[in-house]
Formats: sequence, structure tokens, C-alpha cells
Amino acid sequence: MPTSDRHDVPDEGGGGRPGIRATAVRAAGAAVAALEQLVGGLGTALMALLVLVWAAVTAVTSLVGVGLLMAPLVLRALHSLAGRERDRLGRWGPEVMGPDPAPTAVRLALVDPTTRRELRWLARHATLGLLLGLGGLLLPLLALRDTLFPLYWRLLPEGATSTSLGIGVAETWADATAAALLGLGWTAIILGLSPGMARLQSRPGRLLLAAGPDTDLSLRVAELTATRAAALDAHATELRRIERSLHDGTQNRLVTVTVLLGAARRMVARDPAGAEELLERAQSAAEQALAELRSVARGILPPVLADRGLAGALTGLAASCPVPCRIDVEAPERCAASVEATAYFVVAEALTNIAKHSGARQAAVTVRSRGGRLLLDITDDGRGGAGAPSQAVGSGGEKGGTGLTGIRNRIAAHDGTLELASPPGGPTTLKVELPCGL
Repeated sequence: MPTSDRHDVPDEGGGGRPGIRATAVRAAGAAVAALEQLVGGLGTALMALLVLVWAAVTAVTSLVGVGLLMAPLVLRALHSLAGRERDRLGRWGPEVMGPDPAPTAVRLALVDPTTRRELRWLARHATLGLLLGLGGLLLPLLALRDTLFPLYWRLLPEGATSTSLGIGVAETWADATAAALLGLGWTAIILGLSPGMARLQSRPGRLLLAAGPDTDLSLRVAELTATRAAALDAHATELRRIERSLHDGTQNRLVTVTVLLGAARRMVARDPAGAEELLERAQSAAEQALAELRSVARGILPPVLADRGLAGALTGLAASCPVPCRIDVEAPERCAASVEATAYFVVAEALTNIAKHSGARQAAVTVRSRGGRLLLDITDDGRGGAGAPSQAVGSGGEKGGTGLTGIRNRIAAHDGTLELASPPGGPTTLKVELPCGL
């Protein structure tokens, strides 16, 4: 019997139709995300237009000397807007690493490559970026207006235009349906073109606002060298802590268990009661050794992070903290396990020192995930005074402690940042920023 070379291969979801539906859902999701990005870019494009007009007025008035007074303000506005655009682009894709802060003095700005690149971005974003952003705002409105036209066309006054293009007058249901078809055309344009429009809008920012080839990388090399050294120090510190915990605690317990079991074996024939007592002591020592092993394991990577996630783990820390602590976590996506562990240990160390040294009545921990970064904010209303590298984290950090140094090393190992504000009298605020990782 002849065989055919044609085979029916099911698409994803068990057939052709589910595969088509999945493709349509992905296209719709990409279009919606692109429209959100375009509308977000419209906001910075409007501000770019204002700064561009301000810069033009300042340049013209500088000919008579008046504009020179406004030039530093224009430069600050330009740099601030460029930083805001970097943050916006980072939320919609790879993070845009900016160069070193640009100068605001007029003479230095004239020869500064970063300022020139930002000015080129400003001109492009205030023109092309503005037009694309308006397109991202208007296209959905046009599609909605024309698609729903058959539902309200009879309510319009006589002679009113039936389409968003300003042409045609609907006098019959066929005319109204034709307008609805135009709405479907707008929808097709959105699905097909909006992702490309979003990429076109963001391209000048990604090319011109990132650290360019003319940026001096020596500082970055030095920073990465220091980060690597901090990572090695943090790793060595963790190994010493684990070795000390095993040697001073668990090992001694297990030696005790061995000695007691040997003594009980020798006594079991001549003194069963004494052997029973020794076996009870050995069992108690074994249970203590097991508890210490579990404690050491939790110190390496707390199981609660895998079981309940970062929000649940931090809630458990707050519940066991003597100082009332409010936890607010908004991190819909999981970070790398090592990053979550670092965040957990930072909060644990901070809450421990707040409880021991701050005299605080309450504390708060806020966690946010923004643009591929995990942001931690730990505050307390204690007496303040923390801040020296030798002090522990938390108000009134103890002199000679290593809490803050240990936290700095953990954070530096992930190329993160730490900011601590703790004026005398409080409050104390600890801000930590970590890359989420893969």
C-alpha cells in the first residue's frame, strides 16, 4: 500500500488553531507593550521639546549676555532629562549605562563629549520621538473610534463624518460597516508596526545616552577590580564563618555523641541503667548537633527563600524581630538565588542591629523590582548615629562592629550599591540596589 510523505504535525497546544491563537496573543501582547513604551516616550519627548526650545532661546540670548545666566540651568535640565530617559529605557530593555556625570559649567560643556551626545539625542527625541509617541497615543484611539462606529453612528448629527480620516458620511449600515473595516485596518497597523515604532523611538537614546567609546574606562576597571576583591573577601568570610560554626558547635557535639556511645557500650552489660542514661545524653547531643547543622545550612542559603520567595522570607524575619517591622515587597519576578540570599541577609543583619542598638519603636522594609534592579529601603526611627565603616547597621551602631562592612562586601560582590543616612537623633535609612541577575 503506498505511503504518503505528508504528515500532520500538531502545532503548539495540540492543533493548528491553538498555535494561531498563541501567535495572536503574543502579537497582541507585543503591540500593547510597544504602545505603552511609545506613550512613555511621548512624555520624555514633550519635556525634550521644552528643553530644546529653552536651549535655543538661551543660545540666542547669550549673544547679548543674558542667556549665559540661564545656561547652567539648561544644562542641568538636559542632564536630568537624559538620566530619566536612561531609566525609562532600562525598564523596557537592557539597562543603559550612563557615562560619568557631565559638567554644568558652560566652558566645560562646550567641549564635553557627553553633553554633545545628549544634545544630539535631545534634537532627535524632541522631533522623531515626539511624532512616534503621538502615533502610539493616537492609533489606538483611531482604531477604537472606527471599530465601534456601527454602534453609535445613528446618534451622530446628519452629515457628520463617518471615519477618523475626515472623509465619508454614513447613510446606511453598509457605510457604517465600511468605517468599522477601517478600524480593523488601524488595528492591523498597530499589530504590525508598533513594535518597530517603539524600537525606532528608543534607538537614539540607546546609542547616544550610553557610555560611548570616548568614555574613560579606567574608573570602571578599577571598580570591577575592587568588586572582585570584595567578592573574594565575602566568600572567604563565609567560609570562615561556616568552618567556625562546624568546628565549635557541630563537631564538639558529634565528639560528645561518640564518647557517650562508647561508654554506654562498655557499660551495657554490667550497668544497664547507667548505659540507658548515657544513651539518652548521646541522643540529646545528636539532636543538638542536627539543629546546629540545620542552622549552618540556613546560613548558607535559607530554604525559606525557595519555599516562600523573598516576600515570605522577609515577612518571617519581620515576625521574629523584637521591633515592630512593616514589610512591603513589590517584586513580581524572581531574582537570581544569590541575589535574593544577599537581600535576605542584608535585611536580617539590619533588623538584628536595629533591635540591639537603635532604641527604635518601629522599622520598615520596602523592596521594589525596577528595570532589572532590586531596590531595598530599610528605615527605623531610632537614635541614629550609624554610618562609620566600623559600625553596625542600624541606629546607634556599636563601635568596632563589622555589620556594615560585611553588608558592603556582600553587595559589592554583586556589583550593587549601598547608601546609609543616619544623622544623630535619627531616623536611619539604608538603601541598597542590587542587579536582579539571570
